[in-house]
Amino acid sequence: MWWSDWWGGYAPGHWMFFGPVMLIIFAILCIAVMFFMMRGGAVHGDRGARALEILKERYARGEIDQAEFEERRRFLEA
Repeated sequence: MWWSDWWGGYAPGHWMFFGPVMLIIFAILCIAVMFFMMRGGAVHGDRGARALEILKERYARGEIDQAEFEERRRFLEA
């Protein structure tokens, strides 16, 4: 092989190419995982249900009136 004459039988050029490529792939993967984790993962459906529960609790405690409750409920269900 052509590189065996220059490097004594092994190919540092092979790792010099794939090292940075693998580093870039690893960095992109880390960024994607961090982005996914910061967004809350795959549990977006629970957020709306929990928000509606909190709204109902606030209405039951008298913190908001019926008009505000209905307005916010429509916004959450949309």
